[in-house]
Amino acid sequence: MAWNEPGNNNDNNGRDNDPWGKNKNRGGREQGPPDLDEVFNKLSQKLGGKFGKKGNGSPIFGGGSAMGFGVIVVIAILIWVFSGFYTIGEAERGVVLRLGKYERMVDPGLNWRPRFVDEVTSVNVQAIRSLRASGLMLTKDENVVTVEMGVQYRVSDPYKYLYQVTNADDSLRQATDSALRAVIGDSLMDSILTSGRQEIRQETEKTLNQIIDKYDMGLTVIDVNFQSSRPPEQVKDAFDDAIAAREDEERFIREAEAYKNEILPKATGRAERLKKEAQGYTERTVNEAIGQVAQFEKLLPEYQAAPGVTRDRLYLDAMEKIYSHSSKVLIDSESSGNMLYLPIDKLISQSQAQSTKARSGDKSSSEYDGIELESSKNGDEANQTDSTNSTRKGRF
Repeated sequence: MAWNEPGNNNDNNGRDNDPWGKNKNRGGREQGPPDLDEVFNKLSQKLGGKFGKKGNGSPIFGGGSAMGFGVIVVIAILIWVFSGFYTIGEAERGVVLRLGKYERMVDPGLNWRPRFVDEVTSVNVQAIRSLRASGLMLTKDENVVTVEMGVQYRVSDPYKYLYQVTNADDSLRQATDSALRAVIGDSLMDSILTSGRQEIRQETEKTLNQIIDKYDMGLTVIDVNFQSSRPPEQVKDAFDDAIAAREDEERFIREAEAYKNEILPKATGRAERLKKEAQGYTERTVNEAIGQVAQFEKLLPEYQAAPGVTRDRLYLDAMEKIYSHSSKVLIDSESSGNMLYLPIDKLISQSQAQSTKARSGDKSSSEYDGIELESSKNGDEANQTDSTNSTRKGRF
């Protein structure tokens, strides 16, 4: 007979074969599987006995459930306290909002806030940020040009950067585009593509700062860079040729200025040198003329006192100067009629050298020699006449 048949709960030895056993508190009824609620209740009672009773079994706080709740509350408070610690980086500043309202600014380091009450947002105030504005823009002379402008900036006020405008970075980008279009609209295309780039950059930076100050976005513009400007692709080749021509023009102008700076000082120095030489020659000639006049004035009384002697002396002085600069050949006219050999080639070369040397000499002395020579010719002719007459007298 099976062990679970009615009336067969004992084996031959009189032991109970029911695997679940009998619950003697229920009057010998058959017992089913254990109840899970009962198991959890027993476990709860054990935990309550450990935390809520002393050694004698009496509750400390009026019951185990109250003590367990207190422990949970303490643990929750500790977690809340430790979760409130946070760190702000060296290059950052923290903006604290208490229940959605601005409370204070937090410096770098370890800080604490009441969790779920204060909200902290960190902002890097030392990093250099950048953005770029570009697009097709209309110029003052109704041309279209493609311009690119780069802006470098940083955060100066974290609270204004976060809450003064909806998106400070996007607002700055729109402000840059607006400022750039305003400046390009007041400029000519040739100036934008060539020489006016620096002025456009300065005007754009000035206009952009005015917009930032008006909206108070908590940003500071560090630098504005004019990156590129070019005409539309349809006319790009023609503008490239025009730009190349302007560059050639500027290059030629610089070369001409360099040549002028090199030649002009030399010409000025040469003119000054010639001027000084002319002044020196004028003073020398005048002084020599004055000296010759003084010499003739001294000679005139001597000539008036003894004309013959003075004439002879002038003639001899003149001949001495003339023969000292020329080749001389002395021939005895009264000798026999033998043929004489004259070195004509040597005489010609010597006369040429002496004539060249005479040209480089003083002109005033040549004029003076000419005057003396002319005065001496008359005396020579007179002497020659006297000697001829005396010879004739001797012969007769």
